[in-house]
Amino acid sequence: MATRDRCNGGTTLPGVVPFDSAPLSRLSWELGSRVVDDDESARLGRWVHVDSSRTLTLFQVTGETVVIRVRTPIGRERFYGAALMDLPDVRPALDDAPSWNRAA
Repeated sequence: MATRDRCNGGTTLPGVVPFDSAPLSRLSWELGSRVVDDDESARLGRWVHVDSSRTLTLFQVTGETVVIRVRTPIGRERFYGAALMDLPDVRPALDDAPSWNRAA
């Protein structure tokens, strides 16, 4: 079951993420970890935050759905679901952000 953080009417990503989030659904840890399970074939990219070692990984889990995994420096994970069509500028925003390095 999805859970939602409410901030100005919707779920938001952590403040260090360098793009405006599309409509997101917050996924429970159990659901998110099962869906992505570090599936390399579904991974669209992984980025590491320069100052905090936080990571952000994008997974395409269906033809139209993306899961965003944000892992904190101590290993806690949060998962967010979004429509693929709502995230066209995510990868370029991460690649252009000076505080994030593409890892894969």
